Amino acid sequence: MTNPLTPAVLSDPVELTRVLVDIESVSLHEKDIADCVEQVLRAVPHLRVERLGNTVMARTELGRAQRVVLAGHLDTVPIADNLPARVDGEIMYGCGTSDMKSGVALALQLAVSLPEPRYDVTYFFYEAEEIDSAYNGLNLVSKSHPEWLAADFAVLLEPTHGVVEAGCQGTMRVHVSTTGKRAHSARSWRGVNAIHAASGVLDRLAAYEARQVTIDSCAYREGLNAVRINGGIAGNVIPDRCEIEINYRFAPDRDVAEAEAHLRELFDGYEVTLIDAAPGALPGLGAAPAQEFVAAVGSAPIGKLGWTDVSRFAAMGIPALNFGPGDPNVAHAVDERVEIPLIREGAATLHRWLVG
Repeated sequence: MTNPLTPAVLSDPVELTRVLVDIESVSLHEKDIADCVEQVLRAVPHLRVERLGNTVMARTELGRAQRVVLAGHLDTVPIADNLPARVDGEIMYGCGTSDMKSGVALALQLAVSLPEPRYDVTYFFYEAEEIDSAYNGLNLVSKSHPEWLAADFAVLLEPTHGVVEAGCQGTMRVHVSTTGKRAHSARSWRGVNAIHAASGVLDRLAAYEARQVTIDSCAYREGLNAVRINGGIAGNVIPDRCEIEINYRFAPDRDVAEAEAHLRELFDGYEVTLIDAAPGALPGLGAAPAQEFVAAVGSAPIGKLGWTDVSRFAAMGIPALNFGPGDPNVAHAVDERVEIPLIREGAATLHRWLVG
């Protein structure tokens, strides 16, 4: 394909967003967009470029005292009859406009236009963020080429509606199981109904008071919820087992082990099975580049309510923040959109921060 990322497109973050959106890149199908991004970056003399699968890394090597990362994923959720992008007044609609090709556009424009930032910069464009972490380009690079990500600070260009969202919550899923005794439903007194026994688990959930934790002036509100119930054998059988799937969103002052211990204590007396878990990330506001970035944004950071790949940076000892022009409330929606003024403001903010 002819690369649509022309110099004219690259000079305007709004037009660049539109063109990136129109390059279809549903998870596991990022080759076309990765090829276009790689071709553009390899033509820039002040960058060293590497590629792993459909993840592209470009970095300056200016000998600066500190290095920062600007990271964004290239993939989107499946299209919902929302391509190509369309503009209506000051709003751009289309799959990936918010999550997160508008953020990718900011990083890509800076990569090609800013030869001498005040920090060394690693620009990281990665695949498969929207699906299982086994395919996630950031995860894969962190294991095979961690030196590509070495830095003093990172900005993940996830949609935040133009504010800094610091750190992120951890997330955990468990199965809490109840058991009973199978019997014919016509003679139910001969059995013990495991679904009925689940009421004790649900009562504990209904009575649960979630913590609200403030860390570095950023508030994190926890959540504990049943998200799925599975039980029953047949329409005439008293069930002998029921599983309640529970999702716990926990503040980053708890690690995974502490979160698991909390759930096991809460559901003492029941069988608790851990399904999956990912740690949160502390706000990461202490690093000098982070403080300078917050100053460039000009508004106080808030805690990230949700899990993002800043957790992966935190696991590598790299403080990281979320910042992007998209609105997280419309990410993945049929009418996904981004406000054009926020694209321009985000571009100006990042430029101001990197130029100093």
